[in-house]
Amino acid sequence: MEHTTPRLGTGIGWRPEIADTVEELPGIDWVEAVAENICPGHLPDSLVRLRERGVTVVPHGVSLGLGGADRPDPGRLANLAERAEALGSPLVTEHIAFVRAGGPLTASPVLEAGHLLPVPRTRDALRVLCENVRIAQDALPVPLAVENIAALISWPDEELTEGQFLAELVERTGVRLLIDVANLHTNHVNRGEDPARALDELPVEAIAYVHVAGGIERDGVWHDTHAHPVTRPVLDVLAELCARVAPPGVLLERDDDFPPAPELAGELDLIRETLAAGTRGKAEPTPAPAGTAERAGTPAPAPAQAQAQAQTDSPADADTARQRLALAETALLSALVAGTPVPEGFDRRRLRVQSRALAAKRADVVAKVAPELPGILGEGYRPAFLAYAGRSPMRAGYRRDALDFAEALLTGGHPADPAARRRLDQWWRDRAGSRPPHRAVRLARAARAALVPRARG
Repeated sequence: MEHTTPRLGTGIGWRPEIADTVEELPGIDWVEAVAENICPGHLPDSLVRLRERGVTVVPHGVSLGLGGADRPDPGRLANLAERAEALGSPLVTEHIAFVRAGGPLTASPVLEAGHLLPVPRTRDALRVLCENVRIAQDALPVPLAVENIAALISWPDEELTEGQFLAELVERTGVRLLIDVANLHTNHVNRGEDPARALDELPVEAIAYVHVAGGIERDGVWHDTHAHPVTRPVLDVLAELCARVAPPGVLLERDDDFPPAPELAGELDLIRETLAAGTRGKAEPTPAPAGTAERAGTPAPAPAQAQAQAQTDSPADADTARQRLALAETALLSALVAGTPVPEGFDRRRLRVQSRALAAKRADVVAKVAPELPGILGEGYRPAFLAYAGRSPMRAGYRRDALDFAEALLTGGHPADPAARRRLDQWWRDRAGSRPPHRAVRLARAARAALVPRARG
């Protein structure tokens, strides 16, 4: 039986901050919700109402880390599957990225990036990614689509272009693609990569849908903020894609600094105009990509080139590839979040920019998940958090990060104001325990943290 790619139409990213606005926007065919922010047993009323109106909801994962050296966590896969079933979704999506590193493969502490980081476009990374995608496909009840990400940094000694990397991934797994045209533009500015060449090399029939988002350029670096209006260069990349294929769906992403409803509606109109101008006369890619088999999400036999590569991948080869990738990704992430030496071949200036961006994002997200902290600390919150982030890598997500930050302040005798310190102590007690840890526990934690070597000089 041949599966078809669902016709999604024009959509917008659903976020709690704009839930009412999304319900009122005209012409919304579907929405995408961050999977990790959805509780299957208690769906937001807004999403329930949208579904009752016939609006499709697609869960979009951000924490699976398919590009990481470890195999996908069964618990995270089960959670993603549960959300797809609760929402009645025709597919689920994730990213071609790594979000954590370390652990048993490197005999080092697990480090969390709190962000999507690029995988090297090498044969090793492709081999690992393909196996991880197949594992995910087997665990999910609906087809999987994976997204290209934006990056500030480039890996040295890459063996494939982005288009080649994605094309071979599709050949070997049958996975569908979520193409983010804003990310293609970001990589054009930051890494000198031609979006048109990437689109020429892609198997466009594998596209499940397309993301469009805004950003801003500072000092020659494009920041994919999802907090600014969509720019003309991003719409131009969308037009380039539409000149090749009529995408089954296009979605506007906005994650912060939400504008009034008329501005969001205007951006959606610009996207629709670009689609209409670029897809006149184009065939719609209804067949699923090569490799989609009888059961949704299961890869069918791949083309000969990909099959030949797969046949040469013995278990020992795959394990060796994972080991090499684990060491490489851990070295990079440790340099970004723990101040260890920059691995050879990387642009040191770009790594500093990325490191600052990761710390700033941590500060912003912790302020959202624990708004009491900036309320207690006032203007001192951000500098205090950035100082903490510079010496304390994130190890277990943002909520744990907030607790660890508060603990670090309290055990160091901060904040200086006694009233603020009492409020912070009470906040910490309410969420973590009766009191901050005593000296022995602090020393043990400091010893564990010392396992991650610090940069010299």
